Formats: sequence, structure tokens, C-alpha cells
Amino acid sequence: MDAGPAHVSGTAGHAPAHPEPMSFWRKYVFSTDHKMIGMQYMFTGIVMGLLGGLMAYAFRMQLTFPGEAVPGVGVVTPNLYNALVTNHGSIMIFWFAMPVLIAGFGNFLIPLMIGCDDMVFPRLNRLSYQIFLLSTIVILVSLVVPGGGFGGAWTAYPPLSASAAYNHTPLGAPLWLLAVALEFVAFLLGGINFVTTVMNARAPGMGIWEIPIVVWMIIVASILFMASVGPLIAGAVLLLLDQVVGTQFYDPRGGGDPLLWQHLFWFFGHPEVYVVLLPALGMTAEVMAVFARKKLFAYKIILYSVFATGVLSFVVWAHHQFVAGIDPRMAHVFTVTTLLISIPLAEVTFAYIATLYGASIEFRTPMLWALSFVAEFMIGGVTGIFLGASATDIYLHDSYFVVAHFHYTFFPIAVIGFFTGFTYWFPKMFGRMMNETLGKIHFWGTIVAVNFVFIPMFITGVAGDHRRIYTYQLFSQLATDGLGRLRLVSTLGLIVMLLFQLVFVVNVIVSLVAGRRAERNPWRANTLEWVTPSPPPHGNFAEMPTVYRGPYEYSVPGRREDYWPQNVPA
Repeated sequence: MDAGPAHVSGTAGHAPAHPEPMSFWRKYVFSTDHKMIGMQYMFTGIVMGLLGGLMAYAFRMQLTFPGEAVPGVGVVTPNLYNALVTNHGSIMIFWFAMPVLIAGFGNFLIPLMIGCDDMVFPRLNRLSYQIFLLSTIVILVSLVVPGGGFGGAWTAYPPLSASAAYNHTPLGAPLWLLAVALEFVAFLLGGINFVTTVMNARAPGMGIWEIPIVVWMIIVASILFMASVGPLIAGAVLLLLDQVVGTQFYDPRGGGDPLLWQHLFWFFGHPEVYVVLLPALGMTAEVMAVFARKKLFAYKIILYSVFATGVLSFVVWAHHQFVAGIDPRMAHVFTVTTLLISIPLAEVTFAYIATLYGASIEFRTPMLWALSFVAEFMIGGVTGIFLGASATDIYLHDSYFVVAHFHYTFFPIAVIGFFTGFTYWFPKMFGRMMNETLGKIHFWGTIVAVNFVFIPMFITGVAGDHRRIYTYQLFSQLATDGLGRLRLVSTLGLIVMLLFQLVFVVNVIVSLVAGRRAERNPWRANTLEWVTPSPPPHGNFAEMPTVYRGPYEYSVPGRREDYWPQNVPA
């Protein structure tokens, strides 16, 4: 069955591509073009993700071979170990997952997929990235200032984070907090731009039920972020005062309450999971619909489920605090809400499986990543049920079981989600096709290795391995310590996985230089971005597209003129 972008004709009205030549600085550094800003977010996030991965390598080597590099000290010092663990988590969530999935793909895709020439506030978009880049510089500087980087975990629990007397980082802790605050400002500006653009700049004929699913997901994620981050910003101001001025809002020695920070943080922290999850879910849906050669199953049910997930995400935060001293009666409430939120996500998963049922699946590299996203994320979802129940969480809390569960949710979201979208839209971004053989080698090497990293952590966690431990006495007795062998397997799996990322880097470079020229619509997809040339010019559309059907509907065979106008060459 033939497929083509969801419009029938072009009408005058959109600004044509800018004919005047632009300088290097205006085109690549200070651009207001949404596509360039999206790629700036994306590649900044990729660099930060690589740094975060190297941090994981450093502290995994410490856990596996303590004392080998420096007898009595280990591969890294205890303070550096804490800083690496803290900044690995912070960077992978705030400086990799969010800029890549929301700001990167959101900036690049939203105007193209809704049929407009740019964001409605292009200069605000430019400012958003500049503030984000500043936050990136600040977080990196915080690692090398006197006293070392902040080591109070990415959750920044007081009193450890509230005073240099506890964390030994008089400069690192405030700089870390400032970097997070700047990053939040950048994404607030970006979220305003995204929502306003989709509300006001859609192509004629595109109603709310014709918006592509990934655009819906990014918009809901932006709204969740803007609605949840306010209390945390207020709490962060108080924490900064504790660190710099010496107030004691969170220090029990002065009458403060460290639990107050936990409530403020997790009220934002749990919706944050869905802030990064939803764009990855949306990209997975786009890829599945194309490579299954089927209309996306239950489009509206998926959206209603996403809306329900967004609402429920605000009433589950205290399941992170079952051992923190909250009223046991409230623990029962949050156990129930935690189990409830799994229902709409299960509906989305079943809709994706139904899309695949009876399909003519093409196992191209983007589709492999999309399928692996569903499989790997399900492991994280199922193991989360154990932690959502207060009785089992009391035993498993702060163990490596939690680390494994967390990574089986965030690795599919951040890493697999990124590779799904990047390999799919690479031809549209750069006008070149990626090497399929290298893409599949990278896929299998990454997916196999990542399971060797995290599955052993479920076992060591149940056996009692506590997270944030610098060293273990039994590590020198690998011959008799079964847990030591499992820790070694995790570290070796990480090393293999990181090595396979070199294949991805090589594939990108080779494809950019010598890859086959991409057609306008190489995947035979239906959404509007595939109407434009590859890569799209500044201004996107020389003529405004008119939408006449949904983004996942197919024309009948033999009627290409219905969806591919004569004035747009194939």
C-alpha cells in the first residue's frame, strides 16, 4: 500500500527559504532556525552523555578493582567517587536525556511536523539554548573547583547537600545547584515556545486529532515539566541559602526539616520520569507505524492514556520516601497510586503491540531500536511494581535492585529512545543515509551488553548490595565471593557497551561524509516533515501544506496524486 505525507496541495503564504547568504556565525552559532537550534541541543547532549558514560566507567572500575591502581585508595578517591556518581546521574538526566529528547528532537521536529516555518518565538528559542549551554559550562566547572565536585547524589538530599561541613565541597555544591537552576530556566523557555507553537501555528486542516503522536508527547512532557518544577525551584533557593548564607531550612541542628526537600524534590522528580519518557514513546510510535506499514493502532486511546499518566504522575511522588518516616497510612495511598499509573502505560504498550500484529515489518535499524525500547522498558516497568509496594520497598530501598530498575527505565528512555529517533530522522537532518550494516552492529552490541550491565544488579541488590558504597571488603576474594563475580560482569558489560558506541560515532562520521544521498521521503512515511527536501531549507516550506487526513493513514494504491502534489517533486 502506498504511503505519503498527509497533505494534498501547497498554497502561498509561508515565507520562502531565505535567499541571502548567511555568515558562519549567524548560520551555525547564533542561528534562530529551529532545526539548527535542535541540532545544537542534540550534539551538546551527546557530548555530555559521553562524559556521563565515562564517569560510569570510572566508578564501576573502582567497584570492581579497588586498591588496584593506588593501594589503599583505589581507582578513585572516596570524594571523587561520590562526585562521579552524583554528576553521572545529574548529567544523564538533565544534560543528556532532556536536551536530546525534548529540546533537540522537539525543536527540530515540531515546526516540520505541524507545517510551519519556525517556532513562534525564534529569538526566545535562541536564548533558551544559550542559557542551557551556560548551565553545561557551570556543571563542568563545578567538577574541577577547589574542594572537588558535589558528591551529595543527584537527589541532593540535605543535610549532606546543605552544608560544606557535610559534603566537603564549598564551591562544588552551589555551582551544581546553579547549573541545575539555569538548565530549568532554559527548559521553561523552551516549553513555552513548544506549547505556543503547536497551539497557534499548525497547518490548515490539522486539528488536534491530526497532530502526530510524537508532537503530542513532547507537548504533554513540556506541560508536565512546567507544572512540576515550581516547588523544586523554590526549594532550591532555600537550599542555596543553606549552602551560601548559612541558613538552616533543611538542617535539623537548627530546627530545619530535611524531609521537606525530599517532598519538594520528588514532587518534581517523579513527573520528570514521564517528561523524558513521553518523547521517547512518541518517537517509538512514529517508527513503528512506518516500518510496520500500518496505521498506528488506537491513536486516541494512546493520547487519553498519556493524559491520564500525566495527571497521575503528580500523586505518586512519596513512593520514593517509604523509609523516610512518612505516615504508614499515607504509604498505602501512594502504593495504590503507583500501581494505578501502570495501567495507562500498559494500555500504550498494548496499542504498540497491536500495531505490530499482522504487520509487514521491515527490520531496519530504527525499527530494531523501537522494538528494543518496548522490550527493555517493560523490564523496568515490571520491576518497578516491587518498589511501588511499601512492604517490598522497605527491604529493597537504596539497594542495587533500585539501581537496576532505574536504569531499565532510563536507559530505554534516554539512550534507546535517542538512537530510535536519531537513526530515523538522520536522513532528514543531514540529507544522507546512515550505513545499515554499521547501524545493526551498533544496535546488537549495545543491547546485548546493556543487559549484562544491569541484570546482575537485580541479583546483588536482592542479596543486600547497598548503592553508593565506595568499596567492599570481599572484593579481594573474587574466588569465593559470588557477588564479586556479578559486579565484575556488570563492569565488563559496561566496557563492551561503551566500546560499541565507537561504532556509532564512526557510522555518523562516515555517513555524513560519504553516505548515500537521502531522498525526500526515504522511509515512505506519512508525516509532513517528509514533504520538505533533505535537509530542509531555512523556512522549511516554500508553500504552506494543507492537511487532509491523519498522520498515520494510507491512501489507496494508485492514487499518489492524492498525497503527493504535482508541484513537489518526489
